[in-house]
Amino acid sequence: MGTRALPVMLRALRHRNYRLYFAGQGVSLVGTWMTRLATSWLLWRLTHSAEMLGLLGFAGQVPTFLFASVAGVWVDRLNRHRLLVSTQTLAMLQSFALAALVLSGTIQVWEIFALQVLQGVVNAFDMPTRQSLLIDLIEDRSDLPNAVALNSSMVNGARLIGPSVAGLLIASAGEGWCFFADGVSYLAVIASLLAMRVALRPRVSRGKRLFHELRDGLDYAFGFAPIGAILLLLAVLGLVGIPYRVLMPVIAAQTLHGGAHTLGFLMGAMGVGALIGALYLASRESVLGLGRLIPLASATFGASLIGLGLSRSLPLSLLIMVATGIGFMIHLAASNTLIQTLVREDMRGRVMSLYTMAFMGMATFGSLLAGAVAGVVGAPLTLMGGGLICMLGAAAFGRRLPALRRQAWPVFVEKGIVPEVAENLREATNLREEVEQ
Repeated sequence: MGTRALPVMLRALRHRNYRLYFAGQGVSLVGTWMTRLATSWLLWRLTHSAEMLGLLGFAGQVPTFLFASVAGVWVDRLNRHRLLVSTQTLAMLQSFALAALVLSGTIQVWEIFALQVLQGVVNAFDMPTRQSLLIDLIEDRSDLPNAVALNSSMVNGARLIGPSVAGLLIASAGEGWCFFADGVSYLAVIASLLAMRVALRPRVSRGKRLFHELRDGLDYAFGFAPIGAILLLLAVLGLVGIPYRVLMPVIAAQTLHGGAHTLGFLMGAMGVGALIGALYLASRESVLGLGRLIPLASATFGASLIGLGLSRSLPLSLLIMVATGIGFMIHLAASNTLIQTLVREDMRGRVMSLYTMAFMGMATFGSLLAGAVAGVVGAPLTLMGGGLICMLGAAAFGRRLPALRRQAWPVFVEKGIVPEVAENLREATNLREEVEQ
């Protein structure tokens, strides 16, 4: 990408609030990824059950499915900045509670599930809030795609570091210290949020009940085909693709005959691929062309899951996990960027809550399904079946892409995303008026 691309890749960091957010989240997310791996490994160590891993994923994600749509209405109603401070504080307390139970040697399986449900409730409000707040941290809307891409780079840098550190820490000191480190890491993001100066949005009194506002959000999202199609493909991947994560301890332990360090390496390799994908998106100067990347990335993600199911070699599996990360991240970040660009401002919280439901909410049932299917046919075949369905979904989206692009183009022009086109249209209009006169 070279030095010429660096200003383009980092341009969103010129906004003070976004710099604070980026720094705080960068620290906190390392702890988050440590906790994700440590929680899965802790449950596997206690139960040695793929079904229980699937149930854990279900327990952590079902609150997102149940509450995210309602949370989206509140995100549109409330101060997003203050709401995010609250959700991050609650998440910190959850991590410290988990650490205390594990380090004291009293942790029970039911307590893991209870704290996972609590985290899921927090995430139901936290995720759409974070997604919606992003626009408030960027004064120049043309930098929004870069901010989303840098966000993805940050997440996947943490995905690379967190599981690798967690694997080593679990092997040397146990899971409890991963949870403790995660709790401490939340202090960074809370401090960064408190240091921000975010302009308050004027409250809009709609005079509608919560259910009516929720219905308005659904009608808008699925009534505008480009947003609806992106959400549907995300839901497909959420149901049959993203739940691959709950099976990774089984792949590491049974298929590749490894331990916690093997799981850490696999997730770290996925983080490398995801970081590559995010940096590629950050180097792009425009949202134009992202639509073509969505089915391509989805197909890549699906094919890599099939390859992972077939692999019995750790080096080969690591390479495949890099491809998994590239496909997954480009699809997710491109979808996020296009939705953030296309959505109406008064619908942002509700649409981003639907994005959360499609991404995490459908994974609720996917995790349960993956655990049950893996218990019958094994983790490798489960991954291969999910990968095939992802590829079919990508093909269906690709067939609709020309029509979706035609519907999205006027929004890009109206918002100045393609300023040269907007300028040409204005010149053409002026010329026509002169001729008519």
